[in-house]
Amino acid sequence: QGQPVESWGGLVQAGGSLRPSCAAPRWLYETYLIGWFRRPTGEAPEWVAWINDAGTSSAADCVKGRFTISRDNAKNTVYLTVDNLEPEDTGMYYCAAGPRSYGASYERAADYLYWGRGTQVTVTS
Repeated sequence: QGQPVESWGGLVQAGGSLRPSCAAPRWLYETYLIGWFRRPTGEAPEWVAWINDAGTSSAADCVKGRFTISRDNAKNTVYLTVDNLEPEDTGMYYCAAGPRSYGASYERAADYLYWGRGTQVTVTS
């Protein structure tokens, strides 16, 4: 298996929380940066957060304070804890792995090589 695999999206009411996960092959998890993107229905994908193998992370301004990215090295898994969800957070959530590259911001889809199939997050009002 060469791609990350997302799981644990779901249906939740506004104000609720979810913790989608991204399991990656060990060789990918240990050397690549892992990022999360989301794509609201009918809209373009947008970057949400990334975390590297050293544990350094970054999140988009629109989700700071509500979304937290973390990693579990024993499970080769990256988590996206999403709190205080809003209906506008509804969409397909994807994780992706990108190689270290000088000058890459890792806020663009083009900075990533391996993509999962996504997990759906739906927030009702």
